[in-house]
Amino acid sequence: MSLCFIFLFSSCTRQLSYFTQDLQDDYQWSESELKKIQFFLSEDIHLQAAQSRELSTIEDGSITIESGSKIERIIIKAGTPGVVVFTPKSDRFAVSFDKDPDKYLIFGPSPKYNDRYVLLAKKWRSRTGIITYGGKEYRTSSENAYAALMVDVSKARKISTINSTATGRTIDDN
Repeated sequence: MSLCFIFLFSSCTRQLSYFTQDLQDDYQWSESELKKIQFFLSEDIHLQAAQSRELSTIEDGSITIESGSKIERIIIKAGTPGVVVFTPKSDRFAVSFDKDPDKYLIFGPSPKYNDRYVLLAKKWRSRTGIITYGGKEYRTSSENAYAALMVDVSKARKISTINSTATGRTIDDN
């Protein structure tokens, strides 16, 4: 009984593989086909935006200036499922991990990382990347540059067999 349970349990687990340029080149999926693929995130992505503001009040002839800041953080956990919402270029995918399709991240192949589709930024400066997410600009650590797309790939092997039987040949067949 426990063997059946182990087999059942193991057959339900996902076998995630990195989505690579080679995989895309081999199958040449169109944008509509890519939208049907369930993607997953390989590792956490942390986005942060800081907004500073200054308010001034005038009271009894004096000016009071208050300054403050608000920090907005977004964390997308490893394993979070996402879908392609559009492809800005043939080798770039806009993937949304949120119910709001305007909240997406751009991924593309990285030659430095075996052509895996990794997080792309508008620009990377030393240890920080600038990312647009939901119409706002966020900063992310350069560690997030290697967060990659993963897919559940199950390989089916189809073998066709054609059998024939030799009928034999005699000297009279010449």
